[in-house]
Amino acid sequence: MALKDTFCAGPWFHVSVMSDGSLRRCRWHQNKTLYNEDFGNYPNIRDTSPVQFFREGMSDMRVDMLEGRPHGRCSECYKVDQHGKISGRQRQLLKAGVQVQQFAKTMWSSPMLPQFRYSHHNLGGTDLVPLDYQIDLGNHCNGKCVFCGPAYSSSLATEYKKLGWIEQPPPTSWATDETVWQFVNEMEEVDQDTYMHFLGGETLITPAFKTFLQSLIDRGWNSRITIGLTTNLTVWRQDVIDLLCQFSNVHVGMSVECLTTLNDYVRYPSDINTVRSLLDRWQSESQQHGWLNQLRITPTCLSISHLLSIYEYAAGRGMAIESCNFIGEPVFMRLNVLPMDMRQPIIDSFQAWLLDTTVETGTVINTRNPHTTQAQNAQDLQSYVRYLEQEPHDADGARQLAQHLRTLESVRHNRILDYLPEYEQFLRTAGY
Repeated sequence: MALKDTFCAGPWFHVSVMSDGSLRRCRWHQNKTLYNEDFGNYPNIRDTSPVQFFREGMSDMRVDMLEGRPHGRCSECYKVDQHGKISGRQRQLLKAGVQVQQFAKTMWSSPMLPQFRYSHHNLGGTDLVPLDYQIDLGNHCNGKCVFCGPAYSSSLATEYKKLGWIEQPPPTSWATDETVWQFVNEMEEVDQDTYMHFLGGETLITPAFKTFLQSLIDRGWNSRITIGLTTNLTVWRQDVIDLLCQFSNVHVGMSVECLTTLNDYVRYPSDINTVRSLLDRWQSESQQHGWLNQLRITPTCLSISHLLSIYEYAAGRGMAIESCNFIGEPVFMRLNVLPMDMRQPIIDSFQAWLLDTTVETGTVINTRNPHTTQAQNAQDLQSYVRYLEQEPHDADGARQLAQHLRTLESVRHNRILDYLPEYEQFLRTAGY
């Protein structure tokens, strides 16, 4: 692979904090597993500051990036690039003024070039501080999404333990009041505009989120720190909203898979009427305060056939859709679990919609530019067309899917075929 196909500027901007407090190099290569994360094998925020980890613990990755060595854990971004979706790698390059399509030219003109050179001559070292944080506050969650795992949902952890799929629930959170305040105190060194995106679990019901917001406000940093959050559209917390209103910039990601009742199954136990109501409420709040909002999707082999409901909703409201990658884990939720005869009608419906809505434009890299929302969404949907057309069928995944759903339904007392009757032959053949 050429340098333009592997280089990422993320190691000069970004650090990620996982739900147990472990520090990671990137939000996009967390190597999620169905049951648990590989917790315990990484430095932890309880004894290592994010700035220290960023400067010292990521040097080898910066060297690899500069020398063109591909990272195994970057495979998600490579896959995304292959099918024409805008990867996290391309988004991080944009922050450095670098574009894959004009890599050599934009790399030489990048304002980050002196920092890249500094790292090249200092074994990957840097004197920068992270300006882009993804912070998983824990797995405190009221949802049991079929594609998620107990490391990201306490409700799923309880259910999986009952089913005998795990022996013990994973750690619930690193973010006690004490550790939150310690983290914020250590950010005194970061005196530049910073982006902090918070996840759970469900962010709005995680106590540490409110503690974080209040601590940032108390230090007067609410004018220079942009807050991002992702919510599952099941709850509304006015006390948290009131704190968000004190920040100059807020980005709201609203997680939803489709706007049909299938969403209730996939994002169990959500209710589509509540989801729609809270979508409207967040839109109203965002318009009032000038917040950026986006629909966050994680298309799976179950929801892909209903995905157009999201794009149609977004088109009618000028909203952007963000899906950072193609789902990789669990393997049996990947889109290529579907055989080609099931994919083709989906492909045809996507292409018909694209013919009616696509505007002529170049590649849209900045997925937060409100002026290119329509083109961005069309570009994103086209990436699913390519994936469905090109990825080989995974028959083993279909068998695992059938087994997984059948076991979950034994305790949830629902049936996927009530939502997707057209999947009956496919699932029955796989052992459902």
